[in-house]
Amino acid sequence: MLLFLSSSRFMQSCLHVFRHLFAVTKLLRLVKSMNRSALVIGSGPNGMSAAIVLAQAGWRVLVREASDRIGGGASSAELTLPGFVHDVGSAVHPLAVASPFFSSLPLDVRWIHGTAPLAHPLDDGTAVMLHRDLGETARNLGTDGIPWAKLYGPVVRDWEIFRHELLKPLGWTKHPFRMARFGLNAVLSAEFLADSRFAGERARALFTGLAAHYPFLNQPLSAGFGLVLGASAHAVGWPIPEGGAQAISDCLVSKLRALGGDVVTASRVESLAGEEGIVMADVSPRALAEIAGARLPVDFRKRLGRYRYGPGSFKMDWALREPIPWRARDCALAATVHIGGSAEEIRASERSAVRGEVSERPFVLLSQPTLFDASRAPLGKHVVWAYCHTPAGSKVDRAEHIERQIERFAPGFRDCILARHVAGPSDLELGNENLVGGDVTGGISDISQTLFRPTWRRYGTPDRAIYLCSSSTPPGAGVHGMCGYYAALGALRNS
Repeated sequence: MLLFLSSSRFMQSCLHVFRHLFAVTKLLRLVKSMNRSALVIGSGPNGMSAAIVLAQAGWRVLVREASDRIGGGASSAELTLPGFVHDVGSAVHPLAVASPFFSSLPLDVRWIHGTAPLAHPLDDGTAVMLHRDLGETARNLGTDGIPWAKLYGPVVRDWEIFRHELLKPLGWTKHPFRMARFGLNAVLSAEFLADSRFAGERARALFTGLAAHYPFLNQPLSAGFGLVLGASAHAVGWPIPEGGAQAISDCLVSKLRALGGDVVTASRVESLAGEEGIVMADVSPRALAEIAGARLPVDFRKRLGRYRYGPGSFKMDWALREPIPWRARDCALAATVHIGGSAEEIRASERSAVRGEVSERPFVLLSQPTLFDASRAPLGKHVVWAYCHTPAGSKVDRAEHIERQIERFAPGFRDCILARHVAGPSDLELGNENLVGGDVTGGISDISQTLFRPTWRRYGTPDRAIYLCSSSTPPGAGVHGMCGYYAALGALRNS
């Protein structure tokens, strides 16, 4: 009995000591984190996400933005006329809604949905509609409805799993069988998958338009873009933020400042020489090589300089006196419209951009937000956003080509125009240096750059204080903040 009591007292004493040691350890970690500082270069969604993660850990965080406007690719401005609010970069945000990090904050943005996520007009005067409801979409595709449902059904049903798995770096997974089944389709080219799965032109055109957000339609992995974008449309829709994309960035800045961090605009970082603390760079790989300079080995800087980018984009914004007069009235039900006609026409357009050629009938991605968010234009007026792929750095004016394509499916469109704003690849890069040559996807996503994006180090560099967190890192392009999130986690682990 005495032995038992003595043992119990001994165990209680040990537990008491362990509790004190644990408390002291936590206090030391807290003190250490409070003494850590981070410089974040760029106020885009990834830079802001990295800043918030570090600030949540108790770090002192400063974000420096070269532009006089916060947000990078998620910003808005009056580009045409006073009172007409246009999205400077991204316009429609399924991945923002899907983002695990944004969900955890949560992101305090009012999301607005069209009646349908997407419309794809055809020359016969009808439009192929992608509805939130998978069954409704399948029914409208006739005999291709069953293959459509079989292709997207597993991803939509398990969207909660897939949104976490797809928006993270490649690696170990808790769901190997689900991801393997998805991967067998995603690894294909978009052209092969569309032709092998669908017999009719309507389904082929709809899928090809989804995949053509990434222009390399005849290359492996391009089908994955169509799968992710289509599944997200069914699972969470393709919403627009009330007031424009700037609402996303303003919310992130508010979150950071509530944690004690700050953002300074018109504050370009020219060099990291002498910079103390951790650096999170929401910049292109080439830009990091220049800014870091001698802090990174020559061979690593050369590797960053060899990072490959895709075709550029030619973007237009319009202020309209009335809505676009679509021939297919169903187009007015969707905030996003894919303009390119048949699958083969879309493929020809994207092949031209990849080859450095200019197609007179480009595939145009268009957003008409004021059909559902009247706050962005004067009463009864509208804004429209659109872009097409074009050769990287091209100086060719695509305005006529884009407007002619819209007019093809909406006769009288030009009569609605009050003002227009045009931005070619060089203009886009001038406004956001991450858009190298006008590439809005953060670089080519072929097999090698997907596996080693942008290098095998992913976010880290040979200098343990410097991290890359732009869309050139996993999981890649999109307004989701996960590149910055994972880069910041890496910095916390290594600190």
